[in-house]
Amino acid sequence: MKAQVAPLEGNKVKLSVEVDEVEVDAAIDDTFERLAKELVVPGFRRGKVPRRVLEARLGRARARREALDRHIPGWYERAVNDKAVDVIAEPEINVTAGEDTGPVSFDAVVEVRPRLKLAGYDAIKVQVPSPVVSEDDVQAQVDRLRANFAELVPVEREARTGDSVVVDMTATRDGKPYPALTYSDYSVELGSGNDLPELDEHLPGAKAGGTVSFEADVGGPVHVEVLLKQVQEKVLPEETDEWAEEASEFSTLAELREDIRGRLSQFRRAQATEAFRSGVMEALIGLVEDDPPAALVDAETRRLAEALGRRLDSQGVPLQRYLDALGRTLEDVVAEMRAQAVASVKADLALRAVAEDLAIEPSEAEMDQYLERMARRAGATAEQVRAEVERRGQRLAVRSELKKSKAFDWLVEHAEVTDEEGNPVDRALLATEDEDREGSAEPGAGPAASYSPEAQVAQGSADGQPSLGAQALVEESAR
Repeated sequence: MKAQVAPLEGNKVKLSVEVDEVEVDAAIDDTFERLAKELVVPGFRRGKVPRRVLEARLGRARARREALDRHIPGWYERAVNDKAVDVIAEPEINVTAGEDTGPVSFDAVVEVRPRLKLAGYDAIKVQVPSPVVSEDDVQAQVDRLRANFAELVPVEREARTGDSVVVDMTATRDGKPYPALTYSDYSVELGSGNDLPELDEHLPGAKAGGTVSFEADVGGPVHVEVLLKQVQEKVLPEETDEWAEEASEFSTLAELREDIRGRLSQFRRAQATEAFRSGVMEALIGLVEDDPPAALVDAETRRLAEALGRRLDSQGVPLQRYLDALGRTLEDVVAEMRAQAVASVKADLALRAVAEDLAIEPSEAEMDQYLERMARRAGATAEQVRAEVERRGQRLAVRSELKKSKAFDWLVEHAEVTDEEGNPVDRALLATEDEDREGSAEPGAGPAASYSPEAQVAQGSADGQPSLGAQALVEESAR
């Protein structure tokens, strides 16, 4: 079999394939063998019908047509693999010679993944929350813990945000009592986010014995009157070793503060690292000016819909209950998926462009390490993952994912990172590459990617017909 590839307008190519007569005859023989097992001919046992009888009964022309219909897709796949054509849609196949006799030739016009020329990826700038923990940050956490042990002391002054107040409250709607907002000796902490936010707005500044009235919206207008009976101030305990021992597992205040500093530092580092990596990806996506191919967006939208459908199925949640909980329609959810799919495809194309521009090629040792990371996330052994990847014919796809992962690592290494005030961030304060990889997905496996080998391998036997709810998602995503 011979194949040639010719570029066409846009991101399409024409794959011209020639299949020699020997291979065509082998395909016809295979067809006759299959028909001999399937057809029932009077006077012969199934599977024992002679070739000459089948040819006389069916005709060689019909067998040839069936052979071509059955084998052309396989010949096309071979040509795609031999020529490493990165197809993203179904081909339009036209047989140009050999329908009746001799060698077979056909053309396949197919859309391929576009190759971007990306400018500016080497000058990405990202702003992140500062990973540095100050003494004020530690003190704020200590004060928050002290507030849990605070005493409420009555005071003779106006109420302030942060105080607790004791009130009697009555409410009316259209001149009639509204029992849902009628309380006696009701304690309210001002500024804590009350169910009735107007309390936080109108009570500060009032004194004990005073009355405050206002209009509130509680599924409709309600008139509320509040008698402020007492103002209580929070008095925090002193910062002592005795208090630290009572409030924590530490025997001294210094130990408590050091633990708070360590925990806060770990959180800030993780927060800044996540913001940094997300920011790099968002900046990269922003460099892609053209709309991505509809075929890729449609495929990614369908993948997201199927993933959500499987997730709902595994939890036993009907699709309509899920939509009701979100307060969204099916169309709303699919529209969000499509927007996410556009970003994912742009990220995929951009990372491929960076990898190609930098001539990134993973070594076999790096491939082995990547498969081992996939195995850990899938809860399988490296051997199981390798076997599954080979079975699904995904080795090239996984290699492509690794190339994108290395491209993303390059971007992270070369991007400029500053805090909210524009100060350079010490990269040593961010999570290391290994820490990040162990704690999060590869860049190609997250929201901004159109292929996830980890997810594909982990699905395993989950592939199959979606449930009715999942099917509705898939059908809507295809519109």
